[in-house]
Amino acid sequence: MSAAERRARFRELHARDELFVMPNPWDVGSARLLAAEGFEALATTSQGFAWALGKQDQTVTRDELVAHVSELAAATPLPLNVDSERCYPDDPGGIAETVARLSAAGAAGFSIEDYDPASDGMGPIDVSAQRVAEAVAAARADAEPLVVTARAENHIRGVDDLEDTLARLVAYRDAGADVVYAPGLVDLGRIVELVDAVRIPVNVLALPSGPSIGQLAEVGVRRVSTGSLLAGAAYGALVAGARELGGEGTSRYGANGVPRDVTARAFG
Repeated sequence: MSAAERRARFRELHARDELFVMPNPWDVGSARLLAAEGFEALATTSQGFAWALGKQDQTVTRDELVAHVSELAAATPLPLNVDSERCYPDDPGGIAETVARLSAAGAAGFSIEDYDPASDGMGPIDVSAQRVAEAVAAARADAEPLVVTARAENHIRGVDDLEDTLARLVAYRDAGADVVYAPGLVDLGRIVELVDAVRIPVNVLALPSGPSIGQLAEVGVRRVSTGSLLAGAAYGALVAGARELGGEGTSRYGANGVPRDVTARAFG
């Protein structure tokens, strides 16, 4: 598919009355493995990609992200959503330049969040909504616009304030966002409040303590992503295997490796 066709397909996935799961690979291999498992769309993970570079989250440069998006977009035919953090408002050209570069790299959509690592706090709602509006305007410069997801980061940043989260997401919807997302919400009742308040597609982060995919589908959630969880599980397995090898001197960890038929299907 061309980039425009994948963007159109991504919009179709959001328009239908059915939840879809969008897992988050962190490199070409994980992207191809997930595509081979039958998912309909993929998304990058800022934290998973940072780990792949040997960095901490929020420290990846815009150039590094754009190169990563180009690699992943070329790795599979699936629509690719980009975890683009704040869309680099302080880099040359700001948000509009970031969106243009993500578009050129083959992204089908991207997210913009309201957490500011410089202050380690949430940006003011009005400033954050204006940045969403800038991102939307830049996305709509394309004949087939990228899907814009606006994120309220309260619940993964230690701010358990649902009222503020809803106010933020409504403001971002009104600024033109196509999808809204409050990562860290795990209570099904609160998720229902969110869905009812915004009345546009909602993304939910799948977490160990959160509702099942079936439960989220029943309450009208449109999209589910995995964030850094798959990358964390993979790196966790590596560390556990390394500790077994260095400690007990055994290799039982190898029994849980990826089957060869799976890699043959994904990488063949």
